[in-house]
Amino acid sequence: MVEIQPARPIGRGRVADQILDDLRERILSGALPDGTKLPAERDLAVQYGVSGATVREVIRALSAMGLISSKHGSGSLVTAHGDTLIGLSLASVARLEKMGPADVLGILNALLGHAAELAARDASTEELASLREAAEAIVPITSVTQASKGLRLYLRTLAEISHNPLLATLCRYLIDLQIDLALQRSGRSLAPWKQIAGELHTERLDIVDALDRRDPGLARQLTRAYQERALPLVGSPRKAKARRARGADLSPLLRAWA
Repeated sequence: MVEIQPARPIGRGRVADQILDDLRERILSGALPDGTKLPAERDLAVQYGVSGATVREVIRALSAMGLISSKHGSGSLVTAHGDTLIGLSLASVARLEKMGPADVLGILNALLGHAAELAARDASTEELASLREAAEAIVPITSVTQASKGLRLYLRTLAEISHNPLLATLCRYLIDLQIDLALQRSGRSLAPWKQIAGELHTERLDIVDALDRRDPGLARQLTRAYQERALPLVGSPRKAKARRARGADLSPLLRAWA
């Protein structure tokens, strides 16, 4: 069992906040890495010299932050993942500002363009080969599941070979949001996927070719043009204002993600 000694004496004031800060810092610093099982609530209470009610308040707060997973009878497990933390933050901001699909996915356009620029400089030959393999596997389009998985893999691979962990994490969240929104909008009909995923096959291969030629500017330009053409699958930018006014149809997805 992990034994936790407070980093500093717990003084007066909001005791729960002090304990929360202490445990959060341990998790984010890696002192309590992903997968670590926290002591039972009664043991934490003893180690911090506080009541069980105070510890339960802290556990609830850490769980809400996405830093731990807590189940009755099973204890609390550290589950701090960058994707989860960023997803919670982005989903909260998007809901608060009533952002529409064009607002959110416009950000993905810019981020993927930058990822392609970095990948043109830093990706290995093997990584570029894996991106080409992902692009070629998308067609022919045989099912909605196959098309959505293929597009998700291609875009995620492009983000990951940028070798920028923060950029890749941001892109993964927004890519998944884009694909999930496309699934929602299409009603799982195959026709839209054949139109977008199939017709843009050449453009995806052109991006890989630009990366192979180590041309950052062209890679960025082609990637952003690709995203602009793909956007109609999840919503036209011209309708963004109307969607924002009625609360945006991202809300159900964002509630689920947050």
